Amino acid sequence: MRILIVEDEHRLANNIGQILREKGGYATDIVYNGIDGLHMIKTEPFDLVVLDLMLPGIDGIEILHRIRKDNINIPVLVLTARDTRDDIIEGLNAGGDDYLTKPFDIGELIARSKALIRRSYGQTSSVITIKDLVIDLTSHRVEVKGKRISLTAMEYHTLEYLAMRKGQIVSKEELLEHLYDFNWEKFSNVIEVYMSTLRKKIDPDKTHDFIKTIRNQGYLLEG
Repeated sequence: MRILIVEDEHRLANNIGQILREKGGYATDIVYNGIDGLHMIKTEPFDLVVLDLMLPGIDGIEILHRIRKDNINIPVLVLTARDTRDDIIEGLNAGGDDYLTKPFDIGELIARSKALIRRSYGQTSSVITIKDLVIDLTSHRVEVKGKRISLTAMEYHTLEYLAMRKGQIVSKEELLEHLYDFNWEKFSNVIEVYMSTLRKKIDPDKTHDFIKTIRNQGYLLEG
C-alpha cells in the first residue's frame, strides 16, 4: 500500500515516512507544501493521505475541499497541532476521514492508517480468509491450512493488495503503482518474480490455484 505524507515540517514528515515504511510496511511519498500535495493527490494513486492542516501554498482544509469536490475518495488522516473541538470538526466536515493531534503516538498513527486503508477497500476485519488461506493484516502473518508461511516483505505486500482486491482483476501496473513510491523505476519484471515465488510458497503442491493469471489483464485472487 502507498501513502502520501503532506507535512511542511521536514523532520517530522521524514520521521513519519520512516515509521510508516519500517513499522507499517508502506511505500511512502513525502511533499512539504500544499501545492505539491494537491498535485500528487490528483495525479498519483495513493491508498491514504496523511495531511497536515497548516501548510504553505494551500492549506489542508482547502486541499480537502478541492479533492472532495472532484470526487477523489482517497481516505485522509488529518494530522494537526490545531486540537480544539472546532478545528477537529472543521477538518472532518471538509472531508477528512480521521484525525490525530500533534504530538501523537506512533502505534496509534499506524493503527489508524491501517484501519482507514482497510475500510477504503471494504475490509472491516483485520483478518482475510480465502479458502485455506488466512492473512492477518495486523501481524502480517500468513497461514495455509493452519501452517504459517514465511514471506518476504514484498511477497507479503503483493499478497495483501491482491487480498484487499479479492475477486477483482489487478493489473501489473496497478500493483506497481500501489506497492512502490514515486521514485521507483517501474519498468521491470519485478511483479512476475514476486508472483512466481509467492505462488510456490502459498500453494507448493499446486492444489489450490489461489492466484490466477488472466491473460493480457493481470492477476486474480478469488474470494
